[in-house]
Amino acid sequence: MNDECVLHESAVALLLIDVINDLEFEEGKALAKTALPAARNLARLKEEAKKYGVPCLYVNDNFGQWQSDFKHLVARCVRDDVRGSPIGRELVPQPDDYFVLKPRHSGFFQTPLDLLLRRLHATKLILCGLTTDSCVLFTANDGYLRGFEILVPEDCSAAVSKSRHLGALGQMRRTVKAFTAPSVQIDFEELLEKK
Repeated sequence: MNDECVLHESAVALLLIDVINDLEFEEGKALAKTALPAARNLARLKEEAKKYGVPCLYVNDNFGQWQSDFKHLVARCVRDDVRGSPIGRELVPQPDDYFVLKPRHSGFFQTPLDLLLRRLHATKLILCGLTTDSCVLFTANDGYLRGFEILVPEDCSAAVSKSRHLGALGQMRRTVKAFTAPSVQIDFEELLEKK
């Protein structure tokens, strides 16, 4: 990876997991109801992160579109005729954001995410997105195994049901020592000062 392509250096990175999503699947309607409030909270958190120079990484499923790219996915998921468009429009990537396409649940599996995070000098990951009990959980597990400190603000991710969301948050608190308080309790200044 060329160093000139990495625009940030930060101990903290914000990962937006699978937020660019058409939600056109069986449980998508139920997920859309919980995902939109989470997306709004995440948009506020992302805005706050940007004030502190925290890099924002879109870690997104490729939805089996092996010949696609991230810009194509964004264009498809913000169209009016897809269920996930309100979420996609809330969280449209900005020019200085990064993106990693993933083929499976974890953002780390068979992707360059770990290498990118090392180039950014990140040690703490704020994980948000869809779904708490699947891709967020798997990414948290893999991040923890790689030595990252894990934060999963409870109001910036969503699952098909509240019980699945809360169950996954509890599991992450127990197994990866994740901080799971609401996003308003994330203090970027403090996170960036702590070694």
